[in-house]
This record gives sequence, C-alpha cells and structure tokens, in this order.
Amino acid sequence: MTTQASRVQTAHSSDGLLTVVGYRGDGALMLAFDVASRATDGLAGFAIFCTPPKGNGAYLSNRLSFAQPITNEATQHDWTPSNEAPFQKFRWVDYSGLADPGEYTYDVSAMYFAGGGALRKGSTAKLAVTYGPFQSGNLAIGFTRSYVSSQAYARKFQNEPVRPSKTLDYETAPYQPAYEYLGVHARRLMFAFLDECVSTPGATVDMFAYDLDEPDIVAKLVSLKGRLRLYLDDASLHTGDTALEPIAAKRIAAAGGAVKRGHFKRFAHDKILILRKPGGALKVLTGSANFSVRGLYVQANSVLVFDDPSIAGLYAQVFDRVWADPSKFASDPLAGSWHDFHAPNIPPFSVAFSPHKDPLLSLGRVANAIQNAKRSVMFAIMELEGGGPVLADVVNLAARDNIYSYGVTQSAGGVKLFSAGSHNGTFTPFAFLNGTVPPPFDQETSGGAGQVIHHKFVVTDFNDLQAAVFMGSSNLASGGESDNGDNLLAFTDPEIATIYGVEAIRLVDHFHFRAVWQNATTHQPLVLQGATPAAGAKHWWEPYYDPGDGKSKERLLLSTPKQSAAPA
Repeated sequence: MTTQASRVQTAHSSDGLLTVVGYRGDGALMLAFDVASRATDGLAGFAIFCTPPKGNGAYLSNRLSFAQPITNEATQHDWTPSNEAPFQKFRWVDYSGLADPGEYTYDVSAMYFAGGGALRKGSTAKLAVTYGPFQSGNLAIGFTRSYVSSQAYARKFQNEPVRPSKTLDYETAPYQPAYEYLGVHARRLMFAFLDECVSTPGATVDMFAYDLDEPDIVAKLVSLKGRLRLYLDDASLHTGDTALEPIAAKRIAAAGGAVKRGHFKRFAHDKILILRKPGGALKVLTGSANFSVRGLYVQANSVLVFDDPSIAGLYAQVFDRVWADPSKFASDPLAGSWHDFHAPNIPPFSVAFSPHKDPLLSLGRVANAIQNAKRSVMFAIMELEGGGPVLADVVNLAARDNIYSYGVTQSAGGVKLFSAGSHNGTFTPFAFLNGTVPPPFDQETSGGAGQVIHHKFVVTDFNDLQAAVFMGSSNLASGGESDNGDNLLAFTDPEIATIYGVEAIRLVDHFHFRAVWQNATTHQPLVLQGATPAAGAKHWWEPYYDPGDGKSKERLLLSTPKQSAAPA
C-alpha cells in the first residue's frame, strides 16, 4: 500500500558525483551517501546543513574533530559543525522529526582537503523530506528512545532515576518531562489509547500484561472500574515481596475490574490492550513494550496500534479463549496457524499467537526469511541464548559474506554489536560512560538492573521490494513459542521494514560510540583522519570501496534501494 516515494527519497548532485538517499524512520531520518570512486581523492567527509520546518538552518554537528582527539582520559571540545568536522562515514541519522514534525531540507556536501588544514566544499545534493512520528493509514508504530544511558539524558535530567523507588505511590508530575523524552512516540501511543478507552462511552477493555508497574497506567486502569478485564502474568518475579503487580491487581479489582492471574506453561508474556464496544472490538495495541517504568523509559521497545475492527476482533477472540481456559489455548485453532490480513488502510501483515505445539509454526517463517535474504538482515533482539532456528540463524549471519548484517543484542552483563565489517560481533560490557569520565563528557546512569535492548525484531532486505520485518512480544526462541502467551507479527511492507531498519542502525550507533570510547587512548584516540593517513594506514574512505569489506556492502546497500526512487 505504500510507495517508494513515501519511505525513501534520492537526490543527486548536478555533476552526478554525489548521491544522497533519505530513509524515514519513526521521527528519524537516515541519510546515506555515495561518491563516485573517481571523486574520492582528498575526500574529508560529508557536511550536512539542515533547515527545519521552523527557524533557521544550521550544520549538523560532529562529536569528532581533526584537532582535539577524544580519549578515555583527556578533555575535548563538545561538538563541531560538520562543515568544519565532516562526518567520516557514509550515513548519518537525524532525529529532529521526533520533536518537530514537518518538512526538513538537507543540503549534503562532499568535503575535501584543500591544503594547509583548510577544507573546500565539493558536490552538493539537496533533499527535502517531510517526516515525523510514524503513521501508515490506520496503523501507528512508535519506538521508545532508550537513551537513559546517554549524554543527552545526563545533561537534560542530571541522571535522575526514572522513579524515586520501586513503588506505585509517588507523584509522577516531576518525572513527566523525562518520561516524555524517554518514551516519546511509543509512550504517546500507549497513553492516547488508554485515554480513549477511559473516555469512550460504553467501551470495555481487555488487557494482557506481563510487567505492570507504571503508576499513571495503573491509575487509568483503576478508573475503568468494571469495564476492564485484565489477564496478568503470575510468574515469581510478579508475585514476590518486591513485586508491584500484586498491588496493581488488588487496586484494579477493588475498583470493580475483573482480574485473572496466570502464566500458560511459563509466562503470560503478551503486552496487549483491546478496545471493545457492544458491537465488537474496535482497535488493538500490541508490541514489545511492557506497561512498566522500565518498558517505556529505559528499554528499547516498539508499540503498534491497529485502528481496525477485523484485526482487533481477532485479538478479542484470543483474549476470550484465554480468559475462559488458558490451559487449552495451545490446542486452539487460533494458535494453530498464521492469520493473514489485508485490511483497508493498513499494510498487509500476518500474526501468529502462542503458545502452540510446534514452535516452527511461527518461527519457520522468520527463519526462512533470514535464510533467503538477498542483501541484508538487520535486527535488535533481547538475547540470543534461547533455542530454535531464528536465533541460530542470527548468530550465523557473520558467516554469510553475501549479505550485509547489522544489529544489536544483550545478554548477561553486556551488549553485542554486529556492525559493518564485524565478523563475529563486538561484545562490550553494558556500554554507558561510568567511573572517571573526562569533561566535556558526563557520567551516565545505567537505568538500573535488567535488559535495555528489549526489542524482538528482525528485518530482511529492508530497502527492497521483498522487504520483510518480524516483531511483537515473542522472544523468537522455541521455548517461548511453545510455552509463553505471545504474538508475533510479520509485515512484507517496505515502509515498515524501513523504520525498523533505521531503528537497528540507531541502536548500534548509540552503543558503538561508548564501546570504542572506553578503548580510546592517547596512542589510539578517536579523531577525524587528516589529509594524510598515519604510516601503513588506509584513507578513512578506502574500506567503503573494498568489495571484501563490510563497509563497502553498507555503502552499496544504503545508496541503492531496489526500486526507482523518487527524485528530490
């Protein structure tokens, strides 16, 4: 239902030497660059001048510069405009559309060394793009920011904890600016959905919840009184002395809501809200984000809202069957197949509900997409230690020289980054700047114990007509598909694949800087490469033109979407 022009735009310089491609994410725009090989001599990088919908334009700034190296023990200036410190990579992601949606104009210039430490502007291409929070017809998708461990959060909010203590009983008003910043579009979608549930006359609400401890969410559920049915997980982490779920359940029940607690074979792992009226279900919210403080304000997650009665009706049927008897659901026909939708104003997609007897029923489709990918696989997955073909295929991506793979996962104690040119991934202890941090950097908070990469998505051939993306609450492991209550969604829409592909790159970039910074010394600092590389070193751009290097795969992939792009 979407067209190439709506998700990606391409611009060329008048001399044909520079190509710029813009990929729209959820409030983000990824710019990819390519320079004709004959025009690489003396290439210093790329400058980006951005003109926003309101106000004056300015050059995007670079953390790195030529003159002042970054190390893990020395000071360095903060930011430098990219016409003075060009980006020495063939892509960049801008997040301006999160705060101020509208039309942005990007003037991208190839910058060259001009002798004597000066730079000159070479070929320039102009891209005008309208973007903001993602919406495709009657489907909205929003991501959390997951930047609690960041310089931005340290400076905006002084690393304040996301709550005073683990309790439902605190005044959330002082935390709202941080919550809005961290939760961004995913939070907006969740609270807008809840507000509609509360305000719609005659509406009832069905809810699957795993974690449930966000005070304002609990308050809205309490206000629904007898109009709410809640199926809440009762795993040990949600029933112990420090768990807040029993308190939330007690308050909801005392207000008149119907509450059942259960776990299928292992977990009731769905995160779902269904808005219903006497005539039938109206809309449904799902995704990977729990109804919790960490789920919205610490972790990387996505939320999907379908404003469609047929889709909401299927989710309502699933809820009704589980509410009646969860022990029978694995054998229910609703858990026995994928459900395909071609609803008006929503990209075609399919959904599978677990638990089901054969994990391959759902995971087989994902594994086939990974195995048959022609150009790329991108991902963000909570952990890769579970069993089954999907996680095994992701682990083995490094051995496939014919495709470009890029992604991030988290396991006990660390984040693993799979980036361009990486063969086995780069493992680093959970990457936040801590301990002795030299100015102008600030110490960062970890956000507390637990997962930060909470996504469960895989994107195959993201800028191709055959692009596919899989996401939802499923951890993509065999055990979860056979034992947990989950829903796994599959889209073959290029626009949806694009926003998740941009999200994978955003997360890798965020953590990659922290990983390399920790190893930056005075002998090997982070600094822009000058006109003459060190003895024995290559020019910074050479790997991007080496067919055997992952960076070359990245340049060619991102600069050549497999459709005829609309000229800017």
